[in-house]
Amino acid sequence: MDSILVKGGSALSGEIEIAGAKNAALTLMPVTLLSDEPLTLTNSPRLSDIKTMSALLKSLGTEVSSMQDGKTIVLSSHGLNSTHADYEIVRKMRASNLVLGPLLAREGHATVSLPGGCAIGARPMDIHITALEAMGAEIELKDGYLHAKTNGGLKGNLVPLRFASVGATENVLMAATLAKGTTVIENAAREPEIVDLARCLKAMGAQIEGEGTSRIEIQGVDRLHGATHRVVTDRIELGTYMLAPVIAGGEVECLGGKLELVQSFVEKLDASGVSVEETARGLKVKLNGDRPKAVDVVTEVFPGFPTDLQAQMMAMLCFADGTSVLEEKIFENRFMHAPELMRMGAKIDVHGGTATVTGVETLKGAPVMATDLRASVSLILAGLAAEGETLVNRVYHLDRGYERVEEKLGAVGAKIERIKGE
Repeated sequence: MDSILVKGGSALSGEIEIAGAKNAALTLMPVTLLSDEPLTLTNSPRLSDIKTMSALLKSLGTEVSSMQDGKTIVLSSHGLNSTHADYEIVRKMRASNLVLGPLLAREGHATVSLPGGCAIGARPMDIHITALEAMGAEIELKDGYLHAKTNGGLKGNLVPLRFASVGATENVLMAATLAKGTTVIENAAREPEIVDLARCLKAMGAQIEGEGTSRIEIQGVDRLHGATHRVVTDRIELGTYMLAPVIAGGEVECLGGKLELVQSFVEKLDASGVSVEETARGLKVKLNGDRPKAVDVVTEVFPGFPTDLQAQMMAMLCFADGTSVLEEKIFENRFMHAPELMRMGAKIDVHGGTATVTGVETLKGAPVMATDLRASVSLILAGLAAEGETLVNRVYHLDRGYERVEEKLGAVGAKIERIKGE
């Protein structure tokens, strides 16, 4: 397995281009299942998860091709030959469950394995199941697979979600575009990735209102046509690289960044003494002073503080002046990076869903283990300012969500390299 070696102590300066959103692209790719015409996605990130979703779609009969730059993907599902999403592919990635709604809408039946992904806590499918059952689906869990079918197709209905689940909102939104009648999703997720999905579907002929609010209304249509759609900027990669100069020192401009994507995150940076300037090309970030100020963080559904930036924020707060409290309200097992940061000298006390972080002036490099995607990059960020060398092992998680992280950080002055495993 590959590792990432970071030598701390170098201030950063320059520009980092922010990629298209992983979570948006993984949602947009299954949209192809709703139409027999081509869907072209531009600004796609070049990640292992994209390859996994491509493999899943190909197993269903979708034609998937990538342009030379790797950022443009063309998908065509005119010749579907399967509605079976196999465990061997689905187990690698949580987003694989997003083929369920489109397959039910177009084919009337689907068999989808329960998904995998990072071990950051339970992310049950019951919200997806209940929502699709409200639209007339019959779903049975058997031998680790969801066996779903409809009697005469999906039907529009009121679909109240007990939790503003991003995945469930996406599955229902896609399924409802071809359902008979009107579907109303109440307590819908409001993330930018939901808005991006709706924009793509509308470009294909879907009738949708209310995306970005907690109430989305979809009027079903008979068919969707092809379209070309640009994937929205990755707000999690954006937030991650915004923290790099705060931790390491210096100033970095994150190209493609927009305040509207990371508003709650920027509010916490502002309270920590970080300057964030919106420019014509993105967001320019630097720390005012020698150390950031301590700040309390509670993760919430959008537009609250993103759970996917909690680990990276903890890395910054390890260096902060004072004591901070982070409360994780989305996933119950998402402090696995804390013991690894403590190996580097961080002062962190975890009790259940709360972590108390007392900042120190410096950390010391050490061998550490990446436990999940966001934990991986949090350890790299901490290594940027640690004394000596930090070796981050098991970075296959990292490659699921960050493209060429060592190249992007290296280009702005970080001493970082990938060590190839056997």
